[in-house]
Amino acid sequence: MYPIITISREFGSGGHSIGEKVANELGIPFYDSEIVEQTAKRSGYTKAAVSEQGEYTNKMSKWFSMPASAMYFENPQDEIFRAQKRVILDCAEQGPCVIVGRCADYILDKENYPTLNVFIHAGMEQRIARVLEKYGETDMEIKKRLERKDRNRKTYYKYYTDREWGKYVNYHLNLDSGYLGIDLCVKIIADTVRAKEEESKQ
Repeated sequence: MYPIITISREFGSGGHSIGEKVANELGIPFYDSEIVEQTAKRSGYTKAAVSEQGEYTNKMSKWFSMPASAMYFENPQDEIFRAQKRVILDCAEQGPCVIVGRCADYILDKENYPTLNVFIHAGMEQRIARVLEKYGETDMEIKKRLERKDRNRKTYYKYYTDREWGKYVNYHLNLDSGYLGIDLCVKIIADTVRAKEEESKQ
């Protein structure tokens, strides 16, 4: 049986596209926006709130410099995280799949699910070009957005996992999509999954 593939990614590196193509290649479910929808239903918050606070820190939350274990009260973002965690575990319970972001690597590892944890990154120029093509912003606007998104993801991940987002030891594969390209990243991930599957049968 294939593992659950988690895709962590820098903003603009193409992680969503890579994850979706891997899922299609392997014939398994792909979860990204679906997690937002299900979390919204469970938590009672809007999809917009879940999308914004389900993976990024709230810039008004001073306590994000502290680990979650040090907190003595629950804020809305904690409620969203708990609901999102349940959704991720429900997805994993259904079998092999691809899940993008949202601390899924940490959540599933803690519950001893078999995973292949992947981190997708790319050079700033490649990321700017990709976001410019997708959103049509100016280079300066894009660079600021990239830096802000990555900073918030890093803080969010640290807060809920006490791990360093993007640090190589936390992932099985670290792929530079700017150098390798989207399709080669997809091939590497899919080939790795299939190779590990064959290895497990021996």
